[in-house]
Formats: sequence, C-alpha cells, structure tokens
Amino acid sequence: MKEGQFVGPVRVLVTGGSGLLGKAIEHVVMNEGLKREGEEWIFLSSKDADLVDLKQTRDVFEKYRPTHVIHLAAKVGGLFQHMKENLHFLRDNLRINDNLLQTAHEMDVVKVVSCLSSCIFPDKTTYPIDETMIHNGPPHDSNFGYSYAKRMIDVQNRGYFQQHGRHYTAAIPTNVVGPYDNFNIENGHVLSALINRTHKAKVEGTSLTVCGTGAARRQFIYSLDVGRLLVWVLREYEEIEPIILSVGEEDEISIKDAVEMIAEALDFKGEIKYDTSLSDGQLRKTASNAKLRRYRPDFNFTPVKEAIKLTCDWFLANYDIARK
Repeated sequence: MKEGQFVGPVRVLVTGGSGLLGKAIEHVVMNEGLKREGEEWIFLSSKDADLVDLKQTRDVFEKYRPTHVIHLAAKVGGLFQHMKENLHFLRDNLRINDNLLQTAHEMDVVKVVSCLSSCIFPDKTTYPIDETMIHNGPPHDSNFGYSYAKRMIDVQNRGYFQQHGRHYTAAIPTNVVGPYDNFNIENGHVLSALINRTHKAKVEGTSLTVCGTGAARRQFIYSLDVGRLLVWVLREYEEIEPIILSVGEEDEISIKDAVEMIAEALDFKGEIKYDTSLSDGQLRKTASNAKLRRYRPDFNFTPVKEAIKLTCDWFLANYDIARK
C-alpha cells in the first residue's frame, strides 16, 4: 500500500482463492516475492463460506478481520449453462457482491478490488472497448444475467465512494488462461474446455470437434500476469473507476488460432472439425489496454502461445487433481 495510505498490520482476504485467479495470486505472492513483510494473505474457497449467504459472509469476515479484499468469487459456468440459467447467475451473483461489499464496508475494510469480466461490455458497440463504455448498452444475450450482476459492482463501488468515501474499485481481465482453471468440457472457460477436449480426442484416437466456426476473436491473458496486476491494483491503483487488464489489441487471436496452438502443445495430430450449428458467442470483445499502459508501460505480458503451452503442461502434469 502507498506510504501514508494505511497504517497497521495488513490482512488481505482473497475470495475465490481456490480458482484460476486465486491460485495465480497465491503463486505470485508466495513464490515470486510479492508478499511484503508484515502482510498476511488469506485465500478463501467456497468451502470456507458460501457468500450467497449473508450470515456466512459476515462470519468469515469476523473470523479473519481483513483490512483489504480481492474479490474474485462468483457463480460462473460455460457459455451454454449461462444461456440456460441467466436468472440463476443474476440472482446469485447480485447476492454475493452485495453481501461482500456491504460486509466490507461495515467492517471498515480499507480497500476492495473486485474482479469483473469482459462479458459485461455492450454487445453492440464500437471497438476497442474502454472503461468508459461499460454501461453504454445491453450485454450479449447469452449471459446477460451474469453480466448485469457484474456491472452492478461498478455501480456499487461508485455508491460506496460517494456516500462513505470508500476506495472500492474493480479490474476487468479479458479472457484468462492458466493453471487451476476449470477444464470441464461443458462448463469450463473456452480454452480450458478445449484443452481437455483435445487431450481426450488424442487419448481416444478420435477427431476433435470444436463448437462454432472458430472465427470468434479473443484477447487471452495468462493467469499469473493477471495475478501480478491485481496485486498492483490493490497497492497502487487509486481510482474508483475500473481498469481493464488485457494484452494489446494487436494480440487478439481467433478461436481457430487458439485451437491450433493447443493441438501443437498437446501434440494432437488428428482431424479438427468445427460444428457450425453451435453458437460462437460474441464474435469479438476487443478491449483497449491504453489505461493500463499509462500506469504500467513496461509490464511484460506472457505471449499467448507460451501461456497456452504452460497451461497444457500444467493440465497434463496435474491431470488427476485438475477440475474437469
């Protein structure tokens, strides 16, 4: 934390601590020397508390008495689960976020950094998208419930600042790939599900079928890069307005490109088919990282090919414990 900003022992509570980004933060803090003297880091999982429940949220805050929070916990699923259960994702995530932010306020938490998602941006928009455009139109229909719930964090952050002077803010990573993701073929993130699907096709000696045309384009960012940036946001970023955490627009690739990188990383030599009867989701969500670059002009992102290879290697090495 900046000099003079906070005096006393620092206890950082990370919700969603067992997931993709929680594990990334744990790695960079504990293994890369980002943990500062006198800091205590607590990584919560859903086993410690169900944040949909206000009492459990309060109890876990009473137990750990955090001074700072990185809020990653959310109810999430794959594209097709979101399409089927938009109301469920809306209600659960509204509860989680309201319980978390209000409890943080009541317990005098100095700073909260919540993690939003690039799916919150308007479906019909101009590109690249930047932080000022979040509320400029409806999100994509496929996951409007989750998207609106996440947008409300930004609205609440502004409210907590206006009414109570709280420095609660949010970061918006683009598509994250890395170790400890959910590799479930139906409900995992796009690349992690594809990694599992490709591995399965290789083991079974079958062709690989990819949902959609492969034309959708995404900016993929390595989870450890996001972990490093979230620690920076917690310590140094003082705006209430959110900040996009993303590789540059020039680093955007198609799903087809990503599939080919996965096939190479896993040494899959079989046929790759595209099921064009299935949805591509949003065709592009190109985001600007100009604001991030103003603050961190020298930050080095892990190249996407390397990020995919590192994730594939982790998946193979940890196949028995990976979520799938």
